[in-house]
Order: sequence, then C-alpha cells, then structure tokens
Amino acid sequence: MSRLLAFVYGALVYVMFLGAIVYSIGFVANWTDLPKTIDSGAPGPVMSAVAIDLILLGIFAIQHSVMARPGFKAWWTRFVPTAVERSTYVLFANLVLILLLWKWQPMPEVVWQVEGPAAAALAGLSQIGWGIVFLSTFLISHFDLFGLKQVFDNLRQVRIEDPQFRTPFLYKFVRHPLYLGFIIAFWAAPVMTMGHLFFAVATTGYIFIGLLLEERDMVAMFGQTYVNYQRRVSMIVPTLPRE
Repeated sequence: MSRLLAFVYGALVYVMFLGAIVYSIGFVANWTDLPKTIDSGAPGPVMSAVAIDLILLGIFAIQHSVMARPGFKAWWTRFVPTAVERSTYVLFANLVLILLLWKWQPMPEVVWQVEGPAAAALAGLSQIGWGIVFLSTFLISHFDLFGLKQVFDNLRQVRIEDPQFRTPFLYKFVRHPLYLGFIIAFWAAPVMTMGHLFFAVATTGYIFIGLLLEERDMVAMFGQTYVNYQRRVSMIVPTLPRE
C-alpha cells in the first residue's frame, strides 16, 4: 500500500508539473486567454513591482538551488523516503513557480516592439526554445528528472539506479541545452516590456549561477569523465565538439 501511495503521489505531482509548465509558457508569451500573464494586471509603483518580483524570483532560485544540492539531498532523505525524494523536490518547485506566476507584478512599459514577419519569427523562436527544453529532458530521462520513474520503480520493487553519464544528440553540441532553451524562450519576445526584460535578465543571471553549481556537482559525481566532456563541449553556446 505504501508503494502504491508513493506512486499516486508522484503521479499527481507530475500532473501538477505539466499544468504549471504549460501555464508558464502562456505566461511568458502573454496568451490572452489566461487570467494572468507576465504583462497583464494593473501596474503599481515600479520600485514596488521590482521588489516584489525580485523576492518571488529569489524564492524560486533558493528552492531550486538548495534542494538540488547533493548535501541537502543526503540530509533530506533522512526524513523523506528515497523513492519520493525527487517528486517532493518537484512538488516544492511547482509551488514556488505557481506563487511566482500568481503574484508577479507587471511593468508594462515597452522596451522594444516588432511587428509583421519579425514578430512572428520571434514568437516562433520562443516556442523553439520551449521545444528545446522539453526535448532536452527526454534525451536524458524525462520521467527520472520529474520523479515519476523513481515511484514507478519503487512500485515494481525495482532498484532505483544511480544516474548514468550520457551525451545524446543536443548534448554533443552544448552541455546544457535545457538552459539554452529557457534563455531562448525568455528573450525571444516580439514585445519586450520592462517586466519581461526584468524577468529575462534575472532568470538568465540565475541560470548562469546555477550552471556553476551544477557543473561542480557533475564533476564530483562523474569525475574525469565530466572534466573531459567540459573540454570537448561548450557550456551554453552550441559548437562543434572539440577533440
């Protein structure tokens, strides 16, 4: 029964993630049929909006960075079963993302705006960025990344395997295609407002800080294999692999 409950828990968290990420795409793209987007809502004082949005982004960054570290996981799994550790991380990530989307304060002053074919091209490029994000997760292990594989293996009483180092497809040209996809999705905007620009700058800065932490963890986990990978493949800008 506990294994079944763990699986149901992980499945519900995964469904919650799907809803949150799809809403996030519309939030950044300003889909008009959503109740709240990055530029919708009554604007308030600029400094107040900056402060609130910075706090929201800070909560998001701290949760992602702290809970993803191996040291925290080692401590955390003293209280949370290993099978649901990843699902619990995803649950907290969902909650802080929903908080950010809900309480985000718009700053609608336009920084740049393009129309016609250029606007369609930027909108399409943003969607390509999101496509790179999803493709990157499936190239490694989408269901492992979001905790569903762990609870399914636990339900079947199959040993949860340690992560293996692989470099399929996009990972042969850039070490972190997932983060590259986010950067493209956030910056390719036909209408760039002050609020959207603040979001893009802040999230890009966080991505590069997160990359430094993640690279350190990868070297600790995979040793010389990852060091050699660093030498061959660019971190965020796609290039041909170096021998």
